[in-house]
Amino acid sequence: MSVRYPRPLRPGDRIGVTSPSSGVPKELAARFEVAVRDLRARGYEVVVGRCMDGSGHVSAPAAERAAELMGMLTDPGIRAVVPPWGGETAIDLVPLLDFDRLREAEPTWLVGFSDLSTLMTPLTLLTGVATVHGNNLMDTPYRVPDGLLSWLDIVAAPQGEPFAQTPPGRHRTSGWDDYRAHPDVRELTLDTAGGWTRLDGEGDVEVEGRLIGGCVETLVNLAGTSYLDVRSFARDLAPEGLLVYVEAAEDNAFTICRNLHGMRLAGFFDAANAVLVGRTKAPDGRTLTQHEAVLDALGPLNVPIVADVECGHVPPYLPLVNGARGRLVHTATRSEIVQTLD
Repeated sequence: MSVRYPRPLRPGDRIGVTSPSSGVPKELAARFEVAVRDLRARGYEVVVGRCMDGSGHVSAPAAERAAELMGMLTDPGIRAVVPPWGGETAIDLVPLLDFDRLREAEPTWLVGFSDLSTLMTPLTLLTGVATVHGNNLMDTPYRVPDGLLSWLDIVAAPQGEPFAQTPPGRHRTSGWDDYRAHPDVRELTLDTAGGWTRLDGEGDVEVEGRLIGGCVETLVNLAGTSYLDVRSFARDLAPEGLLVYVEAAEDNAFTICRNLHGMRLAGFFDAANAVLVGRTKAPDGRTLTQHEAVLDALGPLNVPIVADVECGHVPPYLPLVNGARGRLVHTATRSEIVQTLD
């Protein structure tokens, strides 16, 4: 098995929209329509599924959500699948997905982050199909800051050609956009300056490896199971080692510390050449910050740990491709992640 990349999207291709976790409440329907129109304006046909109900924490019963996701991922006429956003309990789909069938199907891009890590990371680990941890459908209308790419740029990128992303130097620390009042908002509010931070020590970092990772709070629940077998993935597909990335959504520093310890003990970081940590607004503990939590759990790895990367729940968004070959550079004057789909 080798890493397989879906072919680049072209105008006229179909994009499937379904909610494997949470759907879209009626009061946010206008924002959803803005995002769908943006995809169509790029020349794509958009197919909206039936599992979209936003009145509860899931869009439909698990069996229906799994069937719709499987249908879209195995339909050769659909070239990418993107949810409106994450949610809370996508884990109930994991045992319902037919990974053997997905392994045999023509690869289709699956895009998302947060609770979608629960599905995307196992999909890459078990089938070798690359997935995109990046901004979801409801975020898609935002203009992309200089230095970054949209998930739409990545799924249309030529295979084998490297693409680089650099931090824009600003991020959001307060408030959120009200999609009810302003469904067509396109400008990200980036109100605070800041770049990447090396946690484990000083000195320049330049390291390579295949990318794999996701949201701590969701992936920890799969640690030690066959669905999160990073050791086998590294042995079979990344003998050169991995660039592992993690990001905390909302749990406090004590919980994140315990979760990362558990993931390390389960082997999630065994093949890591370096660890990237997403910027977070999750709370510190009384005597433990989020940075300290990461260092406490992952310091024993003795690899570079670079934090405050734009790959989490704090805008803006730096999409990472699970399975891609990556090169991480972090010095006093330059920060960059280069990905190659090969």
